[in-house]
Amino acid sequence: MDHLPVEVIGNILSRLRGARDVVIASATCRKWREAYRKHLHTLSFNSADSPFYRDLSTNRLEILITQTIFQTTGLQGLSVMMDDASKFSAATVIAWLMYTRDTLRWLSYNVRTTPNVNVLDICGRQKLEALVLAHNSITGVEPSFQRFPCLKSLSLSYVSISALDLNLLLSACPVIESLELVSLEIAMSDAQVTIELSSPTLKSVYFDGISLDKFILEADCIEFLHMKDCVLELFELIGNGTLKHFKLDDVSVIHLDIMETSDSLEVVDVNHFTMVWPKFYQMISRSQNLRKLRLWDVVFDDDDEIIDLESIAAGFTQLTHLSLSYDLKDGAAHYSLQGNTLLENVTVLELGWTVINDVFSIWVEELLRRCPKLRKLIIYGVVSETKTQGDCQILATFTWSIVQLMRKYIHVEVQFEYE
Repeated sequence: MDHLPVEVIGNILSRLRGARDVVIASATCRKWREAYRKHLHTLSFNSADSPFYRDLSTNRLEILITQTIFQTTGLQGLSVMMDDASKFSAATVIAWLMYTRDTLRWLSYNVRTTPNVNVLDICGRQKLEALVLAHNSITGVEPSFQRFPCLKSLSLSYVSISALDLNLLLSACPVIESLELVSLEIAMSDAQVTIELSSPTLKSVYFDGISLDKFILEADCIEFLHMKDCVLELFELIGNGTLKHFKLDDVSVIHLDIMETSDSLEVVDVNHFTMVWPKFYQMISRSQNLRKLRLWDVVFDDDDEIIDLESIAAGFTQLTHLSLSYDLKDGAAHYSLQGNTLLENVTVLELGWTVINDVFSIWVEELLRRCPKLRKLIIYGVVSETKTQGDCQILATFTWSIVQLMRKYIHVEVQFEYE
């Protein structure tokens, strides 16, 4: 180890990331202390990593972080995530940011201060490429196209911000590619909460815990959109047909429109979602390159609605991975099986139930028939702790049916996942 260049030692210390581990390791010898001072490029203070931080008073913690940061030169990455700490002195936190801002490439910041520290003002017009802000307040964003000329990734979690300031902030990032918004507190200017965002460079967008009346996103280059635990009256995505990956996870939305951007879709993943199947199919039907379609635990507005396998087979000829789970009703299930169009390229099939009935095995058999190139079948089921004699009989009948099917489709690998 004594023969390692100090630059290499600096890289080793940076990979430790945790400030406490870095300080302990750097005490090894003079050469390691030199690497810590001159060649350390990443440093992290995270109250979740160790009880050490939680055992210190706020004043002692401020001093420790200040001393550790001020012994470095040229930090490129700084993470200060103090979830459980009391409020820090604003002057102390400003000193950390002012000392490091000229060289920082990424900053993760979750520090409560008195008064609030305007991170955007301090770190704007620098080299910052990634910014993660949590439990903070953003107000009075000034219109400035080049405020964050290098910022490619922005994440806001539990941040209080107005719709206007959010739009101005996004506009101030001319090369941004990734945006994450988690449980924002949107300051309301009127009775209806509406957000309109526009970016010509955004490629990846993740929303979690967002509740709004209207959300309109204009993103000409977007490729990935994931929405989780959101409640919206209207969501509209405007773009140039670049969206490849679309995921909804436990989302409630009355009017959903991504049709304008759906031409290039390769993955559609929907979980815990209420849909009108004809409208949903129309929205994604323009995609000729869909490879994976997952419709899991979906509910229909109309009890007689079904997922039409014929439409899926005819409309998505490149599909290789199909996952379906929804309540099968006798009449509707039989109707959904009508037609003979094959799912020519499907090699992986996932099927699930929440309440098993006699129709499920018929459904499985029909889907197997339609997938001539199938290699893997995964069946997910919910088995209640309290089972009647009828429940046991249905499960036994289903098991016997699957055994019979597997004798016919010996080339298909079968897996069962029960909960």
